[in-house]
Amino acid sequence: MEAEVDKLELMFQKADSDLDYIQYRLEYEIKTNYPDSAKEKNAVAILKELSAIKSRYQALCARFKPLSVEQKENKSRICATLSKTMTMIEELQKQTNLELTLLTEEEKAVTEQLKSQMTDL
Repeated sequence: MEAEVDKLELMFQKADSDLDYIQYRLEYEIKTNYPDSAKEKNAVAILKELSAIKSRYQALCARFKPLSVEQKENKSRICATLSKTMTMIEELQKQTNLELTLLTEEEKAVTEQLKSQMTDL
C-alpha cells in the first residue's frame, strides 16, 4: 500500500511539474503569437484557471502527505507486534520443549520477506 501512495504522490508531483511547464509555454506562445490585447485577456483568463488547477493539485498532494505518514506508522506498529508475537512463540516453544515442523518453501519465503520489511523500518 505504501508503494501505491508513493506512486500517487509522484504522479501528483509530475502533474504539478507538467502544469508549470504548460503555463510557461502558454505565456511564451501568447507573447510571441498574440501581441494584441484582446486575445491576451482571454489567454490570461486561461492562465488563471491553470493556476487554480495547480493549486487544487497541490492541495491534493498535501492531503496525501498525512496518509503516507499514517501508513508508515501503522506498518511500523504491525511489524513491532508481529516481531513480539514471533518472539513469544519461540519462547513458548522453548519452555514447552515443542519443535516446529519444517516450514514449506512458501512459508520460508514469506518469513524472509517479513523479516526484510521489518529491518527496513
